[in-house]
Amino acid sequence: MVEIQENVSLLPYNTFQIEAKARYFAEINRKEELFWLFAQKEAAYSTLPLVVLGGGSNLLLAKKAQANETVVYPNLFLKMNILGKEILTQDEDSVLVRVGAGENWHHFVEFAVEQGWAGIENLALIYGTVGAAPLQNIGAYGVEIKETLVEVEAFEIESQKVKCFSNQDCQFGYRDSIFKREAKGKYLILSVVFRLHKKPNFRLEYGAIQEELKKENQSDPDSLTLKAVSQAVMRIRNSKLPNPAEIGNGGSFFKNPEISQEVFQKIIKKFPDLVSYPTENGRKVAAGWLIEQAGWKGKRVGQVGTYPKQALILVNWGGAKGADIWEFATQIQKAVFEKFEIWLEPEINVLT
Repeated sequence: MVEIQENVSLLPYNTFQIEAKARYFAEINRKEELFWLFAQKEAAYSTLPLVVLGGGSNLLLAKKAQANETVVYPNLFLKMNILGKEILTQDEDSVLVRVGAGENWHHFVEFAVEQGWAGIENLALIYGTVGAAPLQNIGAYGVEIKETLVEVEAFEIESQKVKCFSNQDCQFGYRDSIFKREAKGKYLILSVVFRLHKKPNFRLEYGAIQEELKKENQSDPDSLTLKAVSQAVMRIRNSKLPNPAEIGNGGSFFKNPEISQEVFQKIIKKFPDLVSYPTENGRKVAAGWLIEQAGWKGKRVGQVGTYPKQALILVNWGGAKGADIWEFATQIQKAVFEKFEIWLEPEINVLT
């Protein structure tokens, strides 16, 4: 059985630190509990829309409330707490490890580094859970989760059966997967299998990793360690990104937009300092740069603003409503479009 709670505060479950309530709320610690939960066809929550919670770092509770009232979402919220790390197979080159969806992502990265398993060290200090990682193909500093992910085990709500998705089945794209498109709302991720490597192939060309390693006299390729790289990434992130425990935020709010080569050539003539990177189909433009050039870096309206050190981060300076943050975000979208004719898409899951 699963304990179904009512009118539960969602404040502890979202890193934007937005106060709201869930009409129904349950914690899932074992996949068997899902079979019981969805078998309750006559339960009051059985026909309600479902919201799945991981670490709450990619969620904005943006529903508008009446004056002086707390927002109540008429949903069933499921907090996925399935834990565990299991080595499936290994040889002298790699290890196959299954990780529960509820495991903290950063803690898993630290665990892998301690074991000497390479492939995700550049993804240190990304907030959230392992189960949320495949949804948007998390990435940082030149590495994406799709490079090490082998399989996703998921519970299909309609059939109440467990299904496995291969890497190819997940249809990964930039901050995208099948779980954000055709499979959205149809599956609950239970675990993820990764193939990690015992012989590192360091990826240091992105961002300021090499410069950070030089500062610590750790740039010698013959003595470089996974721990040194992961700690360099952590120092960089800490230097420019706010800690959600201290300042409410959900990390990067917008995706870096991809534009065609034709559009890029048009924009670069007018804005020669445009920060961009080549892709298979054109160019990826730095959303933070666009926001800054549109005059929104460090801007604040009431208790909502962009972080002074990184325009891509929207923050709750304390007591802001989710609807206020979403309104602020839409104003940024409009300002960037007016200046560059590029429309920014949220990376955050916005629940209205």
